[in-house]
Amino acid sequence: MKVVKRDGRIVDYDRSKVITAIQKANTEVRRKEKANQEDIKTITSYIEEIDKKRMLVEDIQDVIEEKLMELGKYELAKKYIVYRYNRALIRKSNTTDESILGLIRNTNQEVMNENSNKNAVMASTQRDLIAGEVSKDLTWRMLLPEKISNAEKEGVLHFHDADYFVQPIFNCCLINIGDMLDNGTVMNGKMIESPKSFQVACTVTTQIIASVASNQYGGQSVDLKHLGKYLRKSKEKFEKELQDEFDGKLDKKVAEKIVARRLKSELSAGVQTIQYQINTLMTTNGQSPFVTLFLHLEEDDEYIEENAMIIEEVLKQRYQGIKNSVGVYITPAFPKLIYVLDEFNCLKGGKYDYLTKLAVKCSSKRMYPDYISAKKMRENYEGNVFSPMGCRSFLAPWKDENGNYKFEGRFNQGVVSINLPQIGIVADGDEAKFWKEFDERLELCKEALMCRHYALLGTSSDISPIHWRYGAVARLKAGEKIDPLLYGGYSSISLGYIGLYEVTKAMTGVSHTDPKGKEFATRVMKHLNETVNKWKAETNIGFALYGTPAESLCYKFARIDKEKFGTIEDITDKGYYTNSYHVDVREKINAFDKLKFESEFQNMSKGGAISYVEIPNMKNNIDALEELVKFIYDNIQYAEFNTKSDYCHVCGYDGEIKINSNNEWECPQCGNKDHSKMTVVRRTCGYLGENFWNTGKTKEIKSRVLHL
Repeated sequence: MKVVKRDGRIVDYDRSKVITAIQKANTEVRRKEKANQEDIKTITSYIEEIDKKRMLVEDIQDVIEEKLMELGKYELAKKYIVYRYNRALIRKSNTTDESILGLIRNTNQEVMNENSNKNAVMASTQRDLIAGEVSKDLTWRMLLPEKISNAEKEGVLHFHDADYFVQPIFNCCLINIGDMLDNGTVMNGKMIESPKSFQVACTVTTQIIASVASNQYGGQSVDLKHLGKYLRKSKEKFEKELQDEFDGKLDKKVAEKIVARRLKSELSAGVQTIQYQINTLMTTNGQSPFVTLFLHLEEDDEYIEENAMIIEEVLKQRYQGIKNSVGVYITPAFPKLIYVLDEFNCLKGGKYDYLTKLAVKCSSKRMYPDYISAKKMRENYEGNVFSPMGCRSFLAPWKDENGNYKFEGRFNQGVVSINLPQIGIVADGDEAKFWKEFDERLELCKEALMCRHYALLGTSSDISPIHWRYGAVARLKAGEKIDPLLYGGYSSISLGYIGLYEVTKAMTGVSHTDPKGKEFATRVMKHLNETVNKWKAETNIGFALYGTPAESLCYKFARIDKEKFGTIEDITDKGYYTNSYHVDVREKINAFDKLKFESEFQNMSKGGAISYVEIPNMKNNIDALEELVKFIYDNIQYAEFNTKSDYCHVCGYDGEIKINSNNEWECPQCGNKDHSKMTVVRRTCGYLGENFWNTGKTKEIKSRVLHL
């Protein structure tokens, strides 16, 4: 018989544990109330004669109580019941006091550094973090099944964004900005009509972004192609104004020059509005809106020339950067930029190659944009090209009642990630044990994901009018339930995974770049896909496999496993696990081979995937970047560049930053010692994930790139 423990783990039935539990209760009662050896044998025999393949630990405890009562051991049964009750109270006791006080005192480093986009010292941000701690406490103690909460603690899985689970809000979305601009929207009870100019359209767009971000967690994406028509409206307005002012008598070439000058000024001001408002607005969750701008030209778009002008201006302004508090141009965290490569701009002599060259120049200095290959994306998504959501997760193709593909106005219900390396460690090379354990943990992940789904089920459109009533996602009636949008694949719900490299190493002894390891890793990915497809068929819910870009989770899982299983070479000894399907950063592999290899796994991770390559000294390697961009177009759907250069955001110093004699990072050019205002590359290890300070008095860098 197997016993299902509270955390979802399945263990062999152990008679001695039943005996020990009864004997402990025996010590609390008078002699005549004690259960003798014959009584205990009767109880254990009864449990074993039930002859079930599996029993919940709670069911076994219920049987013990019932049999004690039948044997007339009422006082003993009472002691046993009270003991169980007290243990349950302990498990559900409040755990927020110290964490909240730590936030207020600025000592809770784990929570303060969890999100690098939030300044955890500011009162407005602390308010959100404090609410998040209360939400997590309620989530773990009251809202989730105990086995899910325990699985989280044990590192079996990660229930993402537990700090927002108490509310019926969702993860991320593609804002239907075209509908909202064309047909108007409502914010804070005020009607916003369709804009008459580009400048106003940009202002309204940023207001929509801020409102949407305040009523969800995770990111949102906006396709800038919808602004092209408003740039043309501005041009037509300027032409009409000149026509009216000069009664048609102004020389045509002069008029064209004046219109072009005015339009250029309007374009610059509009894009600047987007960039500065996004970076100066503060949402209700204590940070700038987590937004991605999708830079995508379509050949059949009647506004393609206007959209090319918009993309060019966005890239120019991002290259320049935004001034910080001391007037130095720095790289803003938002908006994130994604640039789409297509036949006409993939650096093969196309009309819009000049935009791609500008994008590469921008990447060399500002790390953005990321790149999507329209060619590869069409292969993977039924001929469609669309933006990932702000969290880099992708939606599956979906058609409306007229048979038209629809992506904007759709969303993600939430994410749960599975710890693959831990399964490999437990299985210890035994494949039969691995696949059995894998399936049991996947079922636990499914149950956790269904908790996400059920939390949204029955939600009224009034909970977030900007999403459900006024166009960001839908235009439902007041009080209407969002339930239909949770089914049929309209929205996604994501199973993430961490550590394909490490689980392959644990099970085969080699990397997944080795032919032997690749065969095993491919079977793991196929099984993940088959599982989510099975769930999708069973539930009619849009389950998707998501290559989680969760750097902090890579560290969390590795830390838990090292504490549980000790130091295991090339698995727990590194202090991090490798993100999703990625090649471990310590492997000797060139950028082209890395992208080519990982492209095969992107095809098996259609709920979201991104690959990274590291380019040293990018500012002086633009030719190499252009070659990589060409390669991306032909070989991989989604890729991003990282670099190896220290950078001070106060003075713009671009060189090595070292620790001074006082154990502080110090810029050699301006003397800046504020680690939140610098990017520091550590050359002693290969980790490229999220960074943090340890909880001791000494500042300890756990990763390679420091950018808090």
